[in-house]
Amino acid sequence: MGHPTLFRRALLVFAVAFFAAVGTRADTIVLKNGRRIVAFNVREEGDKVTYETSAGQLSLPKSIVDHIEKGGAVPMADSPAAAAANLAITPPAMTATSAGSEVESSAVHGGSIDREYIAKLEAAAHGGDQRANASAALAHHAAAQFELSRGDTEHALADERTALTFAPEEPTLLMNVAYMHLRRSEYKQSLDYLERARRVAPQNADVAKLAGWAYYGMNKMEQAVAEWKRALALRPDPEVQAALDKAQRDKQEEESYKENESAHFTLRYSGAAEPALARDVLRTLEAHFSAIESELNFTPPDSIGVVLYTQQTFADITRAPGWVGALNDGRIRVPVQGLTGVTPELSRVLKHELTHSFVGQKTRGHAPTWIQEGLAQWMEGKRSGDSAALLAQTFQDGHATTLVDLEGSWMGLPSDAAAYAYAWALANIEYIVQTDGMGDVERILDRIGAGSSTEEALRAVLHSDYHDLMQSTAEYLRKTYGR
Repeated sequence: MGHPTLFRRALLVFAVAFFAAVGTRADTIVLKNGRRIVAFNVREEGDKVTYETSAGQLSLPKSIVDHIEKGGAVPMADSPAAAAANLAITPPAMTATSAGSEVESSAVHGGSIDREYIAKLEAAAHGGDQRANASAALAHHAAAQFELSRGDTEHALADERTALTFAPEEPTLLMNVAYMHLRRSEYKQSLDYLERARRVAPQNADVAKLAGWAYYGMNKMEQAVAEWKRALALRPDPEVQAALDKAQRDKQEEESYKENESAHFTLRYSGAAEPALARDVLRTLEAHFSAIESELNFTPPDSIGVVLYTQQTFADITRAPGWVGALNDGRIRVPVQGLTGVTPELSRVLKHELTHSFVGQKTRGHAPTWIQEGLAQWMEGKRSGDSAALLAQTFQDGHATTLVDLEGSWMGLPSDAAAYAYAWALANIEYIVQTDGMGDVERILDRIGAGSSTEEALRAVLHSDYHDLMQSTAEYLRKTYGR
């Protein structure tokens, strides 16, 4: 351990750097069709509006932009594990009509859904009138979009499915149900609805756009690339172009890779790597799978993709910050250059990244980064140890980063701020597990997966809000590690 005073100063620097990094405010681009895109560094350049998202810098024609809302709160961004479930792709929009706009504004107004109004439309639809059915479908669709905007995919999916019962051949409704499944990492289910939509609207670009996403989430790069190319041929789309560029980088790199499979994993690795290493990695992952499955009482339904890279290829493909030693963006990506077998360090990295896959699928991509990273560190065997006293002191001095600020992505953080974020996230998870058991973590994840916010899930399971948890964590650290 280094000199305590110097270490304390460094930890305070981490906290200050983190606050500076997360202090950026997001802007919202509101399109004329009603879509809203939350992004950073939004600016108007000639006839285009450029902006930045997790997919990189994108642009839109200014002609389709209604207005830009500056300085909104930063939304909960995705952890690396949730990236496949949260590509920068917006849901398909319904074609606007004056009658439709009246139904939508009556179904959702004053910041809530008017269920009484929707019930009246449903009653009228039971008479079999086509226009009444269309109105009931549109009202449920409006309710679903409202719920989706609030992060409640559980109820949004239920409303969108109900809308389909009144208009079962409406392609936009079929695509929106598919979109909900994609957001929940339910890729196979989404394809069922997209196939139905394609039969009705074979030349619809959005069908191909979403099908590409589904195949990408299923680690089928060739099909994803083909669908996104089809979508672009039908209609230029910056969201599709960004997704296609990412998928093509993967596909091009992996064309010469070899492939191994096990019960729960599909592994691809460079032909230059040792085949024995690939087999050893799969054996290790299967052992970790059983352990995490038991701890979280959950089995991911789909095969998990794993890619082994050289160090340089890992940097080129993932474009992750230099402090990132491995990555899980829907597939586990690990640099293994120079290794001939699984070392203890590589085993820990694999368990860490595999935890992200479990948590991402269990919560349908909605777990905040502090839970993702805190739990992944706990599972790989890390404990607060030497940083505990200083983390507790940082909280007592009023310099601790709030868990709200740790919900979003950390990928843009400098290394010192990231080190602080990891240490504080681990401490909070460690407190929950050591005090209340892994069963409470499991229940928190289940509630998040069902659509609750993280703080709502904490209140329901731990009877604590964010401040209570942070305070309890600081007290736990002092009592457990204090000298």
